[in-house]
Amino acid sequence: MEYRILGRTGIKVSAIGIGGEGFENKSYEACQVIIDCAIKEGINFIDLYNSNPEVRSYVGKALKKYSRSDYVIQGHLCSTWSGGQYQRTRNFKEVVTAYEDFLARMQLDYVDVGMIHYVDDQKDFDDIFNGQIIKYANDLKEKGIVKSLGISTHNTDIALRAVETGIIDVILFSINPAYDMLPAIEDVDKLFEQTTFKNRTYKGIDPKREKLYQTCENAGVALTVMKGYGAGLLLSDIESPFEKALTPVQCLHYCLTRPAVASVMVGVSNTDQIHAATAYTISAEKEKDYSEILANAPRKSFNGHCMYCGHCAPCLKKIDIASVNKYLDLALIQETVPDTLKNHYQLLAHLAGECIECGQCIKNCPFGVDVINKMKQAVMIFET
Repeated sequence: MEYRILGRTGIKVSAIGIGGEGFENKSYEACQVIIDCAIKEGINFIDLYNSNPEVRSYVGKALKKYSRSDYVIQGHLCSTWSGGQYQRTRNFKEVVTAYEDFLARMQLDYVDVGMIHYVDDQKDFDDIFNGQIIKYANDLKEKGIVKSLGISTHNTDIALRAVETGIIDVILFSINPAYDMLPAIEDVDKLFEQTTFKNRTYKGIDPKREKLYQTCENAGVALTVMKGYGAGLLLSDIESPFEKALTPVQCLHYCLTRPAVASVMVGVSNTDQIHAATAYTISAEKEKDYSEILANAPRKSFNGHCMYCGHCAPCLKKIDIASVNKYLDLALIQETVPDTLKNHYQLLAHLAGECIECGQCIKNCPFGVDVINKMKQAVMIFET
């Protein structure tokens, strides 16, 4: 398993995590099988939005036999159980009661990431961050009951506002190649409608989404990913907007090559789905490569945009072109380049200044990126 640091929290998490939806309508024994398989595969990161009391109790019991240091919990505030079903709530008393229930049923002394649940519109954001809920979340953090604060959203504008608060450490955000081409959406249901993707000419990654990833990277705010498979849409030749299915490994690689992404929370309901996801860690680069499908998709235009896919390799001078481009993109959105970013660049084994302009990378690039010009820009920013 590959492990990454969860932004400025300093917490080490598995690059593949699991989401809570797969525990619904399961017996304790079935939940135990999922937990045991995940941990055996090296997964240490679990996202639980679930308010279902049985799920909380079963997962808590299943985890109890492991050391607390063996797993990291991303546990959601504002998710409650009412009338036998899940509800999102902003009622303060319900929020407190539901989180106390979460801690008790999960048998937790602390939660690694206290995740404010499902904030997709501006008024909701304002109400939360100007009201009792954020005060309660901060109080939990001060007491050590939660170690860091997060927010889950499908809306790019909300995610950017969350970074700007300075108090949000982790954002659970919907990321995949299809969603990345859509502008900020308040109506999350549109993400699951096939008509959203039909008859649309794609112009590469939406600029706000690109800005979000770069802003989070620069601020040390970690991104954890939901909907990495597009709710299954990307795994189907028929439903995919690219008119060709991606594999789970390709979807995961796309997510994990975005700036600031620490882990992809995969919805799994059985051990086969866990193994399909963890196959990522042993897959060859050719199996991970998503570039051909995106580059050859109808109704698209990624031309000139680096997707960090690494298809430009091999470089005769052994420059990690994808990493140089990633650091360059991070630098270009800022007025002043931080010393930390310069230091990261300088740690690369080979720098852009070593480029001999042979042009082989441009021939290899499926997206028509002017790599030579990119290397020149990197030299100006990082090496002069």
